[in-house]
Amino acid sequence: MNGRRGKALMIQGAGSDVGKSLIVAGLCRAFRNRGLTVRPFKPQNMSNNAAVTADGGEIGRAQALQARACGAPASVHMNPVLLKPQSQIGSQIVVQGKVRGSANARDYQTLKPELMGAVLDSFERLRSEADLVLVEGAGSAAEINLRANDIANMGFARAADVPVVVLGDIDRGGVIAQIVGTQAVIAPEDAALVVGFMVNRFRGDPSLFEAGLTAIAERSGWPSLGLIPWFPDAARLPAEDALALDQRKAPGEGPVTIAVLQLPRISNFDDFDPLKAEPGVRLVFVRRGETIPVEAALVIIPGSKTTIADLAALRAQGWHIDLAAHVRRGGKVLGVCGGYQMLGRSIEDPLGIEGDAGACEGLGLLDVGTVMEASKTLKQVTGRCLAEGAPFTGYEMHIGRTDGPDRGRPLLEMADGRREGASSADGRVRGVYVHGLFSDDRQRRTWLNWIGADASDFAYEQGIEDTLDALAAHLEKHVDCGRILSLAR
Repeated sequence: MNGRRGKALMIQGAGSDVGKSLIVAGLCRAFRNRGLTVRPFKPQNMSNNAAVTADGGEIGRAQALQARACGAPASVHMNPVLLKPQSQIGSQIVVQGKVRGSANARDYQTLKPELMGAVLDSFERLRSEADLVLVEGAGSAAEINLRANDIANMGFARAADVPVVVLGDIDRGGVIAQIVGTQAVIAPEDAALVVGFMVNRFRGDPSLFEAGLTAIAERSGWPSLGLIPWFPDAARLPAEDALALDQRKAPGEGPVTIAVLQLPRISNFDDFDPLKAEPGVRLVFVRRGETIPVEAALVIIPGSKTTIADLAALRAQGWHIDLAAHVRRGGKVLGVCGGYQMLGRSIEDPLGIEGDAGACEGLGLLDVGTVMEASKTLKQVTGRCLAEGAPFTGYEMHIGRTDGPDRGRPLLEMADGRREGASSADGRVRGVYVHGLFSDDRQRRTWLNWIGADASDFAYEQGIEDTLDALAAHLEKHVDCGRILSLAR
């Protein structure tokens, strides 16, 4: 470290899903546009939608987007503790980008004090390279039942002496109680760290909520820093939580249907955001209890945190029968990462990497087999599509080695000459380990041509940049960013 120590400010929620990730991303871009060197930080995150960093680890997708908003490469230190759910009560634990092990929710509480050292180390590393570090809390600041060993909200803020802004969500109702209730239940020492509050996702005439802001300020003792109107273009940015899939709007009306199977432990589902934005595509996420649309030109089996368990869930839904019928009709299938593994003849997990040791029969749509291995592949990759030559930029994030005859028909060539992917003899079933293929406009056009869909001329990556700039301008208009900056320390 170089002796530099930037200021910091933390955004904590008065509840879960109040828009913390979005607001931090917007502030990152706003302060970067003011000429500051900004870094995002989230002590602890829980998500199966992860990103591979330039330094060879993995972090939550939201922190990767926030890094982009800062104009900085994503680093493992931006999210030093990442929990990747594997069951209803247990998660894989990733510390500073590397898998440390797994624990159920109760056992994880006892691990938190050990993890605080890594959290504070990563935080100080970011401070040493920035003018400002914007910290995002996790869940709600009012979860006092988890306060004892907390590393994600007030526990971190106290340990690092970082001032806090509490964010509430008026769209879900009860925002006055959200924020005032937070002040009422947290410890006085924690409340003393709060330097203000903001209200997010407001719709309508802001003058009608002036009395509400006054009431919150009077009852909490915290000043108002802004009333943030609904930002409709938020849907154009990658989502981190699979909850966003359940809250999705109806699919578009494009003439070509692409169906994505919404597996219980789906991961990296933002792979398909660029397809959703294509006007010629109707992208459908097939949920539990639904059948695969017969009109689908392409069915995608996405990535999964627990491949064998999700394959069993796929069969329990009868989707394997739908897939077989889809292929018989001449339809096409793509498996990405865990979905690629499911398409093969078999999946073996002799070491119990994903759960109990064992093996299972795959879908048999590709002549390959997968063996899970202890080491995890985490790398950013570039290359080209072998058939058409279209370039791509993406990342690999998987455990397991896949081999077999259909690997003799690879799909991609990496910049280092390595060939990747597999294709069935008739070319209708494909599998790849690379995430993020559809973000490259030329690569996306190649895949859409494969299924007979028209690709538009929109630039997906530029659209992300434009949306971040629009979000920054939105916050500059409705929030006192100068005052927020002055409150950082």
